[in-house]
Amino acid sequence: MSALAEAVVDLGAIADNVRTVAAVTDTALMAVVKADGFGHGAVPVARAALRAGATWLGVTSAAEALALRGAGITAPTLSWLHRPNDDFDTLISAGVDVGVSTTTHLHAVADAALRLGVPATVQLKADTGLTRNGAGRDDWPDLVTWARKYEVEGGVRVRGVWSHLADADVPGTPGLARQVRTFSEALRLARGAGLDPDLVHLANSAAALSAPRTRFDLCRIGLALYGVDPFGALGRGAFGLRAALTLRTTVVNVKRVAAGTGVSYGPEYVTAAPTTLALLPLGYADGLPRATEGRAQVWLGGRRCPVVGRIAMDQCVVDAGDLPVAIGDPVVVLGPARDDTTATVGPPTVAEWASWAGTNPHEILTGIGARVGRDHLQERADVA
Repeated sequence: MSALAEAVVDLGAIADNVRTVAAVTDTALMAVVKADGFGHGAVPVARAALRAGATWLGVTSAAEALALRGAGITAPTLSWLHRPNDDFDTLISAGVDVGVSTTTHLHAVADAALRLGVPATVQLKADTGLTRNGAGRDDWPDLVTWARKYEVEGGVRVRGVWSHLADADVPGTPGLARQVRTFSEALRLARGAGLDPDLVHLANSAAALSAPRTRFDLCRIGLALYGVDPFGALGRGAFGLRAALTLRTTVVNVKRVAAGTGVSYGPEYVTAAPTTLALLPLGYADGLPRATEGRAQVWLGGRRCPVVGRIAMDQCVVDAGDLPVAIGDPVVVLGPARDDTTATVGPPTVAEWASWAGTNPHEILTGIGARVGRDHLQERADVA
């Protein structure tokens, strides 16, 4: 039985975006495929990115890393968020690099390596101003000292030193320079402790595209991989990235109603004139934020039509005016920006949905629910 809605993922766009970023950075690239590839499907996205030239994969958790290995993907992979009691044995055995931010985690990884009799490959993360994960300035010297001790003993290999930026998507932010200086000092201390990392990386998508001093050996691309401009452009933006995902469905009911008709719960929306209402089988359980009420639009019948009334768990209503709408008509809820027009002509983009919801594109993409089917265009051709 087919899904009521589907997210169509253009793997050719994923590949193009890898090549676009690579042309700007001239560094190695890590394709970040956490959260099931930002809702696009981690395994097919990873394969497409690797074929296009990415050499690393990045994930948040052990489960995500092992899912890639289970799919037969053997590319270098970094997993960076763990509890100290996680199963590091399995990660080490799978050849996954472990991101380490505390001595507590480092001791646990080293203990697992000792049990296995196999060195663990780790990448030490410094907190350079995001104040999230990573070792802070006071804890970093202890972390690198222990890492070097374990390295000398043969328990770990420190492959990388890295950090994450707080506001690289804000052009001209003074925080970027401060973070680069802090990172450079952390790197100096690591080398002073006797470590010699092969990989030094700091840049995310925004920094990779706009801040050469942050690129070092490798750039981690998340949002840009999926074709969304990291600086907030509603369309393709200055770098010509191609959005890879189109969310589409069909009309499942149509009603011609009189003026003064209430729509959905409340009702908070009442029709001002006679109009045609089209029902879509998508709701907040599928990723349409309720906060977009009164602002969201979809592409129906060759034009944008507003979503009216409260978005429900499973469905929403579109005011189609006098369009000749019928059950089964196709609807594009969000899709790539058109090359030949402004962003407000054609289907809404994920950046527009994010703006309507008061959030970021990441949340919109990762919020597309599991009952929305995924169709990966070019998958068969790429695999062949």
